[in-house]
Order: sequence, then C-alpha cells, then structure tokens
Amino acid sequence: MTNYFAISSRQGTPNEFKYLVDRAHGMGIRVIMDIVHSHASNNVLDGINRFDGTDHCYSHAGEKGHHKAWDSMIFDYSKYEVMRFLLSNLAWYITEYQIDGFRFDAVTSIMY
Repeated sequence: MTNYFAISSRQGTPNEFKYLVDRAHGMGIRVIMDIVHSHASNNVLDGINRFDGTDHCYSHAGEKGHHKAWDSMIFDYSKYEVMRFLLSNLAWYITEYQIDGFRFDAVTSIMY
C-alpha cells in the first residue's frame, strides 16, 4: 500500500467516491472499506519505506521489518508514531468519506 490518504483511481475521483458512499447510505447500505495496515510497499519512491532514510522509521529494523513472501515492509505496532499514523488514516476515511467500517487485510500478520 502506498496511498494512505487517497482512494484508488478504480473508485473514481474523490467526489465520485463520496457520491457513491452517499447513495449507498441513502439506500440504507453501510460502506465497509478494505484496508491494508499489515504491511506497506517496499517502494522508496512513492511509499513510506525508508521515509527518514533508515529501514526502521515505521517498521522493525533489519530482516524483522521485511515480509519475504510479500516483499513488503512490516509495520512496528509498538511505535507510538506507527499507531498514530495508521489510526489517523482510518479517521481520515471516516471523516472525509463517511466510511462506516473497515475490513483489515492479513490480520494474522498483524497479530504475529
């Protein structure tokens, strides 16, 4: 994941997505968003990996911070900054788009 504060273009423009959510709510449908807070892209050009130049700004240092099967960065949830970043991401979607809930991808990776 690289776009923490932007919807995917597959959902249209931000205003089109807001319209979709409003229409769903108007029909009594709640909107649940699929979100990835278990890992992040290793891409250093448009992702948060090595954001501060280290390999452990948002992740664990060294091999512990790299998911080999997914070739991605693993968040270090023990860091206050990581929790604030991810919670602010959720709050932004609730505030900006009126999302009703979230489905978290790869929860077992988060737990273990």
